Amino acid sequence: MVLENGGEAVFEELQKSGKWKRVVPIQKGWSDDRKYYIETADEQKLLLRTSDIKYYEQKKKEFDIIKKYSALSFEMSEPVDFGTLHSRQNVYMLLTWVDGDDLELALSKLDRDEQYRLGREAGEILREIHSLQIPADEFPAQTKIARKVALLQKYMESEHRIQGDEAVIKFINQNIHKIWSKPPVYQHGDFHPGNLILTPENKIGVIDFNRWEIGDPYEEFYKLESFGTDVSIPYCIGQIDAYFDNDVPADFWDILAVYVAHAALYSIKWAEGFGQTEIENMVRICNKSFAHYNNFEKSVPNWYKK
Repeated sequence: MVLENGGEAVFEELQKSGKWKRVVPIQKGWSDDRKYYIETADEQKLLLRTSDIKYYEQKKKEFDIIKKYSALSFEMSEPVDFGTLHSRQNVYMLLTWVDGDDLELALSKLDRDEQYRLGREAGEILREIHSLQIPADEFPAQTKIARKVALLQKYMESEHRIQGDEAVIKFINQNIHKIWSKPPVYQHGDFHPGNLILTPENKIGVIDFNRWEIGDPYEEFYKLESFGTDVSIPYCIGQIDAYFDNDVPADFWDILAVYVAHAALYSIKWAEGFGQTEIENMVRICNKSFAHYNNFEKSVPNWYKK
């Protein structure tokens, strides 16, 4: 087995019949998981994610939800194996690898019609995820409203406030009751081009389910503003159009604007844990969102066109 870029020789206990021939650590992403790309002797490509054992229950639920999603029709990282290693010091999950290019990087190389088509495909995938039935005993006992209010307060008490944020804070407080008005769904939790793959067949593959949860279906869309509009506005439009089968309800925009405004502000506070460069990037995204929504005096962003 070849261990590249500092790979650790700790995988022997995971290898079934010693068939791994290449292990490459993956640095991309915000997750605390350690991630590795694996090639086996029989030409399989796999993804290994390892975490501290204290996350066992959380990771077991994640693996189980990946099993649920894998029964759907789209291409994704599918479940292979789950368990513990290092004398139960760590938990691991083994998934299939989705071949292709990071959609976030690939979109700019495509024409606008193809970007829009891929956005539509992503919207159809998201609608399929949201169609899964949630057992009654898994329904959340509470909404996220109280948590969103608490996070906004943390931003307001931070050292990195945006000039002119008072009107947007007022907008959030006056409209926060609108979120969680839809029946909860299983969410991907981080659905944007950075967590999607453009496969060799020019289809979309879905990866990184570690932020999954059960919640408001409309919450899934605010990251289009945060991370999608920089990459491809036609993609963002396509995802929304297809999800709603070309008939976007008015209340979607009213609710999404609350999520976008909240994320625009709180993300600055969140970035404090990652250094000045990330703070500046979140300030840039915040100012971009303010401009797209005219300081949230309107609910439909200026980039959305039929």
